[in-house]
Amino acid sequence: MDASALAVIEGGGVTSAEGFTAAGVHAGFRANPHKRDLALVVADEPCPTAAVFTRNVFCAAPVRRNKRVLESAVEGESCGIIRAVAVNSGNANAATGEEGLAAAEEAGRIVAEAVGCPADEVLVCSTGVIGVQLPLEPFRTGVPEVHAALSRAGGADAAAAIMTTDTVSKQCAVSFSGDAVGHLGCMFTVGGMAKGSGMIMPDMATMIAVITTDVPLTAPDARAALKRAADVSFNKVTVDSDTSTNDTCILMASGAAAPESAPFQPGSPAFQLFEAALEEVCVHLARSMAKDGEGATKLVDVHVTGACTKEDADVAARTVANSPLVKTAIAGHDANWGRIAAALGRSGAVFRQEDVDISIMGIPVCKGGLALAFDEEEALRRFEEPEIVLDINLGAGDASTTVWTCDLTHDYITINGDYRT
Repeated sequence: MDASALAVIEGGGVTSAEGFTAAGVHAGFRANPHKRDLALVVADEPCPTAAVFTRNVFCAAPVRRNKRVLESAVEGESCGIIRAVAVNSGNANAATGEEGLAAAEEAGRIVAEAVGCPADEVLVCSTGVIGVQLPLEPFRTGVPEVHAALSRAGGADAAAAIMTTDTVSKQCAVSFSGDAVGHLGCMFTVGGMAKGSGMIMPDMATMIAVITTDVPLTAPDARAALKRAADVSFNKVTVDSDTSTNDTCILMASGAAAPESAPFQPGSPAFQLFEAALEEVCVHLARSMAKDGEGATKLVDVHVTGACTKEDADVAARTVANSPLVKTAIAGHDANWGRIAAALGRSGAVFRQEDVDISIMGIPVCKGGLALAFDEEEALRRFEEPEIVLDINLGAGDASTTVWTCDLTHDYITINGDYRT
């Protein structure tokens, strides 16, 4: 589907789609009274919702609870009918046993009471420190406050409330006209918010993301579309090769832009245009996480082409993106392509070194597995750009992929060495 049909909404986010309100407040999960730490997103009516979750065995209590809520609605699928999503920051409620699971259940009940819906129409997400029991008092006092603050303008506050070590909030929204796909006069929107800066190499989605749309969908179709979008966006991000215990990505579909319309049918031009919009939002949020990696100064794109299979392309790109030597070379503005070659060689991808070409920021540095002379001063100049592009051709096939990462600086160690103190 032609991406030119999509229009970026300036300042758009999780409430850009019709049928949703949101808010973010300081409830007391974090000590700093000036930091928002409780977000709430509410649909005007219960709506089809899908989610993808971490596959980390040490998954957090809210992940366990949310999977139960959704999979009880549609057997074997993480989708159902949901009215509200609450996210607290500052405490992950992970590795907290049955007490933590009970706290997640009670948090859902508190939110449901405020919203006026059953508890199984509420999803709860947590992010922050692992291994600390989740206090419920901030929910008891904060949920009524955040509910009272709900508005169409509240998306930015909600996005700020889910941040932990993020330095900036992450939001995005795009829209498209329904005129060309059988929905004259309808304007459809996909928007969302995400958080994630460290402990990022998702195995399904991202740390926390809530995406909304006013496109009419069924819950199973939303689940299938979200999985495809996550695989080419959030699952292509790595900051530090660590997969979180709390990874959650949620898609809610109000259908409010065309309330009389039947759900979009998979394979139809309308559904394809929706999927293009969903992918656009997810990719933007994923790149925003890599750009805002803990201590990062550069967003890094690792493009791999010429792989035998998609799996080979992914493992080659991911190994380069996760290499501390590659990441520190970029931090030091050093076009040390040998580190890229070494990472490729241990990745497990099938190729011959004699067929490999490597370019850094458009400068060819390796051809046929051998060094090329290049202008070091020009390379140094190009490293001043905020986005660094590594192009790798394995010369072994037709498969390709892109993985997004960031450089590795001294600040990453400082942030994580001091995380709990």
